[in-house]
Amino acid sequence: MLTATWLFSAGLGGYDSIMQAEVIAIGDELTSGQRLDTNSQWISRELALLGIPVSFHTTVSDTLSAGIEAFRAAIDRADVVIATGGLGPTADDLTRDVLAKVADVPLQLIPDVVANIEARFASRGVSMPKSNTRQAMLPEGSVCIPNPTGTAPGIDMLGERSDGSLSHIFCLPGVPSEMHCMWRETVVTALLAMQPEEGTIRFRSLKCFGAGESAIESMLPDLIQRGREPVVGITAHEATITLRIAARGVNSQACESAIAPVEATIRKCLGMIVFGSEQEEVEDATVKALRDSGHTLAVVEGTTAGRVTSLCAQAMARQQCHGEGMERGGFRGGRVIVPDSGIGGGQSAVQLADQARSEWHASLGLGVGVERQAVDGRTAIDIAISSEQDSVSFEHVLGGGRELALSRASKTAVDSIRRYVLERMVEK
Repeated sequence: MLTATWLFSAGLGGYDSIMQAEVIAIGDELTSGQRLDTNSQWISRELALLGIPVSFHTTVSDTLSAGIEAFRAAIDRADVVIATGGLGPTADDLTRDVLAKVADVPLQLIPDVVANIEARFASRGVSMPKSNTRQAMLPEGSVCIPNPTGTAPGIDMLGERSDGSLSHIFCLPGVPSEMHCMWRETVVTALLAMQPEEGTIRFRSLKCFGAGESAIESMLPDLIQRGREPVVGITAHEATITLRIAARGVNSQACESAIAPVEATIRKCLGMIVFGSEQEEVEDATVKALRDSGHTLAVVEGTTAGRVTSLCAQAMARQQCHGEGMERGGFRGGRVIVPDSGIGGGQSAVQLADQARSEWHASLGLGVGVERQAVDGRTAIDIAISSEQDSVSFEHVLGGGRELALSRASKTAVDSIRRYVLERMVEK
């Protein structure tokens, strides 16, 4: 059985030059347009961080003939093929069958994989359905990619091209959370093993809020461009921007040494726009700022309908789960006013903030007003912060679809507290 490392050292499959990749997304729900293929986008970005360009994206239906055609074409034109989907237990989950046909080998039941699937069901207090046995059927000669969070193992195997050289195939589940975990724990290591001169990779994610993707890119001259090392990737989700630094080197120390000056440059250029790192969200940074400063916060909100209160409460719960108490400060509570109900609808955001501070005996009050028409005709809300010393308010224009607009407004309100607290800590 060939492994990725042996394949490279043997000089097979063209890995002595820049590898080319193809990404295959499998599923009728994708080809019909019922669901957006976000997996291929995510994988392509991850491959770019590893220095592996993607030449093709293929989306294929849940049929044996279409799958065989797609994989044969991909194997012939790509050194690495990454596929997602079709690894479930139902009759239309055919990725295993497709790969067996393409390689002209039988499917084999792997007892260890069966045991792992049974154990996962047992941990939930239920017996494994017989249909899930299909998930332990792998093409002969392939390697199982463990799935720590689901029942569908992945498949790692080689595919022979028409010229006799080899392509490396990785098949992962279509469930994003499972796929992401398997990618980071197994696939990245295998891909790096194909490039032993840079055998280690380390990542650093910086989280940003308060400027758009293009604005942030313009503030970081020459950092976000193809061909530079370390690689800096940029992604956006509901107004939160993530900058991911990826450094490759001979060992972890070399990678960290390469990341450090890039991170320092980003923080210097963006200042308070950078609120945290890795999995931290803006509400986590805000609650941390409250606790570090000894401030307590209460909220009365209108248009955002409880979203601000929910974000702050979740952040408090996460920090308490990590053993961080409430002795110094944090979030105390919130209340929602319903627009058009006549309750609080006529009050300004500053009045709502004052009310929040008074009701919960907090040092800071946050008020989120009801919708109104701005001077330029757009829909806006007012956001205000109240303390014993002063009160500040600003206008936030709602834009985009309704849910996205409210998510952005809620994060903006939460982030305004972080900035208010940190700015005053600096002034002291």
